Amino acid sequence: MVIIGATAAAVALAHGDVTPQAVDTHELPSLGEPWKAENPFRANEIAVRIGSSAFNQNCARCHGLEAISGGIAPDLRRLDNDCAVMKDAKRAACVAENDQYFLTTVRGGRSRNGAVYMPPFEGTLNQEAMWAIKAYLETRREKPL
Repeated sequence: MVIIGATAAAVALAHGDVTPQAVDTHELPSLGEPWKAENPFRANEIAVRIGSSAFNQNCARCHGLEAISGGIAPDLRRLDNDCAVMKDAKRAACVAENDQYFLTTVRGGRSRNGAVYMPPFEGTLNQEAMWAIKAYLETRREKPL
């Protein structure tokens, strides 16, 4: 029993600090209380820089450095691949839908059968930080739009 406990502790410690880390977003404009439906920081260089740092602090442990997953969690470079082959209005609708999926997932986390696969970040990351991470991920797309 002691060996199992020690092994479980070692595995847990191998991931390092998995507590969500706050992100300094003072360089970005405040987005206010209502959550935006779409990424207001798309192609914003400051947001991409902040999002890169925020991703490394909070997401890379599972989703991989530079969003290249090692298989533990989804490869976020592929988040909106389906949109890349669409045209005009369909593409815009697809990107908006992906923005909502991203925001819902980051805010509320993901669990299955009672097991938490991704912690909720609402309350730790503000809206500006979440959209900055999305802006960064958009620079990492596998299939550019």
